[in-house]
Amino acid sequence: MKGHQRQLTMRFLAEPADVNFGGKVHGGQVMKWIDQAGYAAAVGWSGHYSVTVAVGGIRFVAPIRIGDLVSVEAMLIHTGNTSMHFAVDVRARDPREDEAEARLCTHCVIVFVAMDAPEGAPVVVPAWEPRNDEDRRLTEYAMQVMALGKGVEQTVARYRQATDAARKQ
Repeated sequence: MKGHQRQLTMRFLAEPADVNFGGKVHGGQVMKWIDQAGYAAAVGWSGHYSVTVAVGGIRFVAPIRIGDLVSVEAMLIHTGNTSMHFAVDVRARDPREDEAEARLCTHCVIVFVAMDAPEGAPVVVPAWEPRNDEDRRLTEYAMQVMALGKGVEQTVARYRQATDAARKQ
């Protein structure tokens, strides 16, 4: 039922095919897991097909090893008119260990927009309102991460303009 699934956890087993040349899980694989969990959470909240529009503040904190049980938890922390912001934590542990032994490996905020069809127009999502101080802190965090992203977008736009102008000369 849309508007009720605020949190979603997906689990993966880190396989040999997931590793980079250093023998740890490749960052691109972790980003794929983040996108998959975020998509499932966005669809669960909105009830609509959803597309990724931004990932902000991604930090790779600790490596993930082959054989680790990886949990990717997406929690809704802000809604706009058509957008949904999720805080995502990626944790890993040896599957023989207790869940309390899981270590934080990656964190980010990922933003999705609900669509009326795979190539359609954005649709309004159910509003989410913070209910306590922790929720309000997470909402503020989402806004800060996205503001940083806007600063990056403006810098890239200025760079492109300067590059395009230089090429025309």
